[in-house]
Amino acid sequence: MNIIRSTNKTPERFEALDEENVAGFMAYHWEQPGIMIIDHTEVNAAYGGQGVGKKLVMAAVTDAREKGYKIFPVCEFAKSVFDRKHEIQDVLSKK
Repeated sequence: MNIIRSTNKTPERFEALDEENVAGFMAYHWEQPGIMIIDHTEVNAAYGGQGVGKKLVMAAVTDAREKGYKIFPVCEFAKSVFDRKHEIQDVLSKK
């Protein structure tokens, strides 16, 4: 499974691709320069229980670390990942 960042769609998103199939996506927008707001995470039912949503959130975390921005999760799923994984708190925006 490949996770790609797609900035040519509205809203912008990270997509989990299984060959040509979209296994799931995580939509986001920019609140201000330097703060990514995660709005929504959705996983195709056929991929449920395979950790696709977590992989999407972790791809954003990796990107945030590499590019120096913070993440504010509005999406309940993304927020739950941040709540459970203390090692990613370094990119969490307290807003």
